Amino acid sequence: MEILIATGRLAENTVKKAVGEKADVLVADIDIAAFITPKKLIKAFQEAGLSKKYDLILLPGLVPGDFSKASDELGCKIRLGPKHAYDLGFVLRFAESVEFSEKVPACELLADVRKGEALKLISKAEEEAVSPLNLSGVKLGGNSRMKVMGEIVGAAEMTPADLKEKIEAFIARGADIIDLGATLNTLPGKVRGTVSLAKSLTCIPVSIDTLDPELIKEGIEAGADLVLSLNGTNMETAGPAVVGAGVAAVIIPDEGNSLESLVRNIEAARRLGIEKIIADPVLDPVGHSITESIVRYHEFHRMYPEVPLFFGAGNVTELMDVDTIGVNAVLCGIGAETGASILFTPEYSDKAQGSIGELKKASEMMQLCRIRESSPKDLGIDLLCIKEKRRRPDSPLPEKVITARASKNWRTDPAGPIRIRIVPDRICGNGGLIVAEHEKAAVAGESAREVMDTLLELELVSRLDHAAYLGRELEKAELALRFNRSYAQDDIF
Repeated sequence: MEILIATGRLAENTVKKAVGEKADVLVADIDIAAFITPKKLIKAFQEAGLSKKYDLILLPGLVPGDFSKASDELGCKIRLGPKHAYDLGFVLRFAESVEFSEKVPACELLADVRKGEALKLISKAEEEAVSPLNLSGVKLGGNSRMKVMGEIVGAAEMTPADLKEKIEAFIARGADIIDLGATLNTLPGKVRGTVSLAKSLTCIPVSIDTLDPELIKEGIEAGADLVLSLNGTNMETAGPAVVGAGVAAVIIPDEGNSLESLVRNIEAARRLGIEKIIADPVLDPVGHSITESIVRYHEFHRMYPEVPLFFGAGNVTELMDVDTIGVNAVLCGIGAETGASILFTPEYSDKAQGSIGELKKASEMMQLCRIRESSPKDLGIDLLCIKEKRRRPDSPLPEKVITARASKNWRTDPAGPIRIRIVPDRICGNGGLIVAEHEKAAVAGESAREVMDTLLELELVSRLDHAAYLGRELEKAELALRFNRSYAQDDIF
């Protein structure tokens, strides 16, 4: 297949380096490639005196306009390539198998293809994985994917409606196991009802999270699949109930979190007859010997590679005033290298919201790393939410430029004021609706553009400065929904 890549002067060297011998390169008489027009393309083609018959011309992904007439005149298909020249090498691999689009950049078109391939690979690997422990169909340990456990803190004190909403939200975000947290004031009867309700709402494993032997017994009798946790303080009293029901148990060290204590408690659990054992060497927070705890995980996994490991990522994220996305990804990578099987997070504080989804995607990335024997990059899935993988070339400042300044001549729009707010999707954890309220109508939509277009269509905005202001605020509201943040009109984002 003969392919021609059209670009501008500024990107010429980058394009040629990315393409190599896979295609020819045509440089139009323009600096910025995204400004190529049909006329400029035809002129560049004719001036280059190209005699070869091309099957496809790829334009920069951000080029607008209709190139159908240019396609007829040049006698070949003209389609959009990727937004970034660096991605041309990847895109050209699919030139013969994928029909590129006149409207959608090739990188976006292939992102779905690449993601689909990655997810199929993950699904197949999980299906074929061999693991030492299985909880209600969920594989733990071995070469299976690390599973995400979401703790519902104070679950036994919640109303049935609130608990149902929380469980549905955690599952929607990707939780593989639901952990029901009990407090010091939780009564046994509350645990029974809470576990029973959770089991009726989902088919994924449910665990009871407490050290109280009575609460553990109530949780087991109500159908809990997993007990979190047993150690020297409750092993003798709660252990027999675990053995009798044949459920799994997370074994933790005694006070001090020493490796010797953990090993001792695991041996005690085995003597009691507990067969389904998950070990928790305890991940300590930053500032409280996190490095020593990671070494403890490494040492334990070296000694007992067959025992699934519990990895408390939430112990770190909840105690750091840092965005959780990168922290969870790094913790997941460390967990993968130290043999972790369960990634635990409570998503308790506002700053840690979204951790379940972040850990789930990170666990899938680490599974792909293992399969491909690669670093977690160029996998088809990623956790890039704010920063770019590749930055577009910067444009130079025009020679003649007017310094911008804010206007002081604000006047009320005769059409009336509009208040903007958001209604987040509390189940998925991101997204939701933007609401613009006017005295004549309330408009709700998922994007700033559709809300603004509707306001204009309803003639609820009559001044350009008001429209510009609303556009800024609506965009801030959309960003708040996208990044799961709160929003207040006229506040600094």
